Amino acid sequence: MFSSVLQRLNDRRDAAGDAGEDAGFTLIELMVVLLILAILLAIAIPTFLGVTKSANDRAAQSNLNTALLNAKAQYQQNSQLYPTTANLNTALTSAEPSLQFVAGASADQNHISVFVSGDGNALVMAAYSAQTHNCWVVVDTPAVTTVAAPFAAAAAPAAGAVGATTNVAFLNTTVGPTYGEIKGNSVASTTLQPNCVASQPIAQAATNYGTSGSAFPAL
Repeated sequence: MFSSVLQRLNDRRDAAGDAGEDAGFTLIELMVVLLILAILLAIAIPTFLGVTKSANDRAAQSNLNTALLNAKAQYQQNSQLYPTTANLNTALTSAEPSLQFVAGASADQNHISVFVSGDGNALVMAAYSAQTHNCWVVVDTPAVTTVAAPFAAAAAPAAGAVGATTNVAFLNTTVGPTYGEIKGNSVASTTLQPNCVASQPIAQAATNYGTSGSAFPAL
């Protein structure tokens, strides 16, 4: 009796071992799994890159709004005039040490290019989004400024294509903030980047730019 039961157990163990040796995935099953993973990655990667680029644009806009609030405080403290560019950069750096304020071109969304008109009536700030090659600009003219570039008496630029390299100008009579976007573009594998400097923003040919008096435009 015992030997019979033992024999049956041995038979089951051998059967289980044989089944384990044969268990596994076929080549076709592995190929199907890899194909599914490839499809998922093809969908996920562009979405992830798009979200990352959008986040850089939003960061540039947010940094400009924060800088503008601090600059307006300096305007009030300085007898309704903006301090000189150098003095304002020093004050803004003290108020927002996480950002870098420069008189030259913005290198990324954490570098804010600053320009104050000589009469202290106008402020221009720009931030460059390195991922999208867009330059975001905020202008504040609490009073009419007599300074020329980057201001002009002509109408503010409307959204549209730029046929040639263009100096971006803002109305010198507009009272209040103006928000702008200067887009970058890729043509023939060459990235056309705007000159994202507050003292004279420049839009490259085959790109476009636009302004709005209420919020950053979406071109």
